[in-house]
Amino acid sequence: MGSSGEERKNYDAMLRPYTTLQASRARIVYLFLFFTMTTPPRKWGGDLLFLLENLILKDFRIRYRNMSLGVMWSLINPLVLMGVMTFIFSNVFANKSIAAYPLFILCGLIPFNFFSGALLAGTTSILDSAPLVKRVAVPREVVPVASVLSNCVHLLIQFGLLVGFALVYRLPPAVSWLWLPLVWLLFIVFVCGLALGASAVNVFIRDTRYVVESFNLVLFWLVPIFYPFSYIPDRFRDVYQFNPVAALVMAMRNIMIERQAPAPSLLRNMTIAATFTAVAGTWLFRRLKDRFYEHL
Repeated sequence: MGSSGEERKNYDAMLRPYTTLQASRARIVYLFLFFTMTTPPRKWGGDLLFLLENLILKDFRIRYRNMSLGVMWSLINPLVLMGVMTFIFSNVFANKSIAAYPLFILCGLIPFNFFSGALLAGTTSILDSAPLVKRVAVPREVVPVASVLSNCVHLLIQFGLLVGFALVYRLPPAVSWLWLPLVWLLFIVFVCGLALGASAVNVFIRDTRYVVESFNLVLFWLVPIFYPFSYIPDRFRDVYQFNPVAALVMAMRNIMIERQAPAPSLLRNMTIAATFTAVAGTWLFRRLKDRFYEHL
């Protein structure tokens, strides 16, 4: 009782300098904070689509907050890099054997940009959303998946740029374009699996994001972005085809430039990689997620 009376005196002393209206507002804030901090986490209501939609929109808005050009950066970055590569590999290291070289570059840059951005965002997603993960009992798997899907918004913008260049080079939509949803679906599932595993490990080993950044830097040179698959020595070709990022780049060029269906071996390898990473990433995430609260 004594302790309660003393707390009441301290509370009244804290409010004494304020006017009546200010004191009333301060009491409301005080009570809100008290119940927020002492009430146990709310039960998950089950509206998964609502949660997913809001997490995707949150990531998208935060990325371009306080930027003058906003979403235009989704177009500027690949355009600048495409221009630099086109100049270097068409003039400095001249290679006239590749037709529609800017389109050729974009077919490699867009899948790589999506992969690197989505994987890095997914890796840091649990730490970035620590207040949500700790206070609300939501399915935690949704957080890294939403980070990957938020990058699909940028992907759609960049894909519009790709279609524009295809039309410039007189390569209008063809029957082969019907393969695009399938190959991209497999690729997104693959990235979601990696993001689930990497985000779980990043909670315990904070160096994980830097490992991912270094991995993306190395991968840029190992994916045939600015060189064709025909340049790769025969002994390394199977490795490239089993690399889902390289496989998607080659499939995009088959579809957009050569206007034919991807090779069955590419589709098979992408299906195997997507299935394996989705299962392994989900298993690892669920094995570690119960210990997240101790480390966030």
